[in-house]
Amino acid sequence: MRNLFFRGLSALALGAALSATAAGAYPDKPVTFVVPSAAGGSPDVLSRLITTQIARDTGATMVIENRPGAAGNIGIALVKRAAADGYTVGYGNINTLAVNRSLFKRLPYDVDQDLTPVAHLFDLYNALIVPADSPIKSVQDLIDRARKEPGRLSYGASGVGTTGHMGGELFKSMAKVDVMFIPYNGGPAAIQDLLGGRLDYLFVNTSEAAPLVKSGKVRAIGVSSLKRLPLMPEVPTLDEAGVKGYETVSWGGVVAPKGTPDDVVATLNAAIQKALQAPEVRTGLATLGAEPASGSPAEFKQLIDRETAKWRQIIESAGIEKLD
Repeated sequence: MRNLFFRGLSALALGAALSATAAGAYPDKPVTFVVPSAAGGSPDVLSRLITTQIARDTGATMVIENRPGAAGNIGIALVKRAAADGYTVGYGNINTLAVNRSLFKRLPYDVDQDLTPVAHLFDLYNALIVPADSPIKSVQDLIDRARKEPGRLSYGASGVGTTGHMGGELFKSMAKVDVMFIPYNGGPAAIQDLLGGRLDYLFVNTSEAAPLVKSGKVRAIGVSSLKRLPLMPEVPTLDEAGVKGYETVSWGGVVAPKGTPDDVVATLNAAIQKALQAPEVRTGLATLGAEPASGSPAEFKQLIDRETAKWRQIIESAGIEKLD
């Protein structure tokens, strides 16, 4: 699906002239922004929020191209194959840039060899939820019961390798509990089974959890951040609740093909940093349970490397079978 997103990228640099190329000032034609998921999903909505602000700031033209499939791998492979001239960039996240590297037997791209980090966009967090009528009232209750009845409790997630799954495996490892993981084809089915008493708990995005908590259908007993979240300020972090150092961040950012000129990358990064400071963007992100990020391309690369190592260790220690 292709949507015209914003016009003229002529003023992306902050307080400086745009880089010159053989064809003229960058950019002198539309830029394609690849979102490796369906229109309307969280990555798509959040990306649109930020790029819309860039449009307001700069008066530019960009084409959004949604390329869902294969846990995001199809879209990132499209970015890899594009010319390294700054006219194709894409949304990359914890899955496509970190988890999938250890989860799949092979990928149609190599993060280090084929991609250039541009900017860290935002961070999202999960809530640990249980049914409203569950006897589990706290994280410690969950740990105590899981240890008392090893192998009896179950949690689900909207697919293998999602942050709901990976966050659950991290919890198992850090809390030293034996529980069952049940994969689902989508989050709604997992939530329905939780509400129906067929699952004991879930890790879900806070924006999904908040309305369920408000309606009284579920109870949130922890969040995956290291500090309490404005969206759910009454809910303790798992770190506070006794699982010291626990953190799962569903982060997202922008990548370009390897070899994209440094000045073009810097121009794009600067535009993103400015957009992330806009009140409209910060309010929109907060509504969706996300927090704006910041930093240079090098800092984004460091995040990718840290997260790749972290989730590789979890995947290997949990013995998760690699996907084709």
